[in-house]
Amino acid sequence: MAKVKILDNKLFLYLTEFFAGMSVMAVELGASRLLAPYFSSSQIVWTIIIGTIMIAMALGNIYGGKSADKNPEPGRLYTRILAAALWIALIPVFGKYIILGISALLIFTVNSNFLVIAAFAACMVIFVFPLFLLGTVTPSLAKYSVDSLEDSGKTVGTLNAFNTIGSIIGTFVPTFVTIPAVGTSITMLIFAGILTVLCIIYFINSRTNYKKIIVSVIIFTACCITGTNNSFAFWENGLAYEGESVYNYLQVKESDSNVILSTNVLFGVQSVYMKEEGLTGMYYDYALAAPLMSGTENPDILILGMGTGTYALQCRKYFGSTSIEGVEIDEKITGLSRKYFHLPDDINVTTYDGRAFLNAVDKKYDVIMVDAYQDITIPFQMSSVEFFTLVKEHLSENGVMVVNMNMQGSGSGNINQYLSDTISSVFSEVYTIDVDNSTNRELFASNNKDLYNVFKKNTRTIPNRELALLMEHVSASLSKYNPGNYILTDDKAPVELLGIEVIDGLIQKEAAYYKEIYKKEGIKGLINNILG
Repeated sequence: MAKVKILDNKLFLYLTEFFAGMSVMAVELGASRLLAPYFSSSQIVWTIIIGTIMIAMALGNIYGGKSADKNPEPGRLYTRILAAALWIALIPVFGKYIILGISALLIFTVNSNFLVIAAFAACMVIFVFPLFLLGTVTPSLAKYSVDSLEDSGKTVGTLNAFNTIGSIIGTFVPTFVTIPAVGTSITMLIFAGILTVLCIIYFINSRTNYKKIIVSVIIFTACCITGTNNSFAFWENGLAYEGESVYNYLQVKESDSNVILSTNVLFGVQSVYMKEEGLTGMYYDYALAAPLMSGTENPDILILGMGTGTYALQCRKYFGSTSIEGVEIDEKITGLSRKYFHLPDDINVTTYDGRAFLNAVDKKYDVIMVDAYQDITIPFQMSSVEFFTLVKEHLSENGVMVVNMNMQGSGSGNINQYLSDTISSVFSEVYTIDVDNSTNRELFASNNKDLYNVFKKNTRTIPNRELALLMEHVSASLSKYNPGNYILTDDKAPVELLGIEVIDGLIQKEAAYYKEIYKKEGIKGLINNILG
């Protein structure tokens, strides 16, 4: 083994361990942000990411130990680290295209669990190789740094300590600093750059492999030039805003008639602002029944999951100077609501978790809107008996809770049945209605036995013709819910597994049209149909 001066002091080896641990965690967090706009940020996706990374690291540990025993040459390890760094640098350049390519392929071949399989396949293709290589670091460094059995425990312990400290920093810095400030792509490049510089220092000091240094610098520079575009929806032109927050991918799209917020590139609308007078044509309109059900002339309204304030604006539009406040966990969304969605400053929005907010206040409301569910990302703590009991305690005597359930499930034991049964165990009066031309279902709950009659009476006094007609439709279509025994609790609430069953069916239903085109006309016909 050739003598490398920089390795005389073990500090460089410890720094290598430190930066490797830091980069592993940064890539793991980057993986979640890269996948979330396409597959959601649910616990299921997180499980796939963590499981895949742990497999890669375990295999890397085994290979790294065997390789170090067979050929204890530090240059081999730093070549592997350099390869991992360059692969990570390439992820911002090609990652989004790989995800869409895998999704397009699987949607024609997979009939169930599409999101799970597609997310797992994307993780395997994009992240396994570099993390496998980084997994070889610890056993290799242990081989190079242990001088004798007498100090082996101390040396290995110090290596693990540096790795752990690096992992801690690699967890906090991306989440709270780099991703919100500069985005996922540049975050990946930053940590890839750190590893690249580390390897270049080694190779310069060893006075070998200058070709590797030149090639790595060229590749990394090219990635910095081409991979700094933070656009996940790269096919969209003229977006008003696209960015990331601590919690979400955020996309604002503006047209002549409206402004839309989405937290997913492929499907879903979280908020909409109508530039002209009128209803939104979405579930927010149906939810306007809740203030009428409360029987209060100027109801106090609380919105848990404020988004950019669509429901608040609609309530103001049709019910005048109603007292409205909202709770939104993502402060960046609240900022967008003021800039793009014209949410008035007198509508206060608290940056907090919805359930934690209810625990912190004593005020009672006439209407509480629960709109915190996104695709399969349903917060379990806002779906349980304990949560809905807390909502009930914050409602006035005849107060009404309205819940937007964004997936119309069918069959016994689906997510909506669980939510509806759970709510029915807390409230005596529960009504549901499916939103036309949508996958949404609205649920209204109260302990006012006269809820339905109050609503029918108030629909006759609505001055706005358009809203009156819609409320008549809602009144005629409401179904009183007959509860079962599917109950969600804080201890047991498998909301994401239940949600994925429903969204899987929705995806397959949408894909059936394109599958038929592909079957009849082949890939050329499919492309022509998509392009228009």
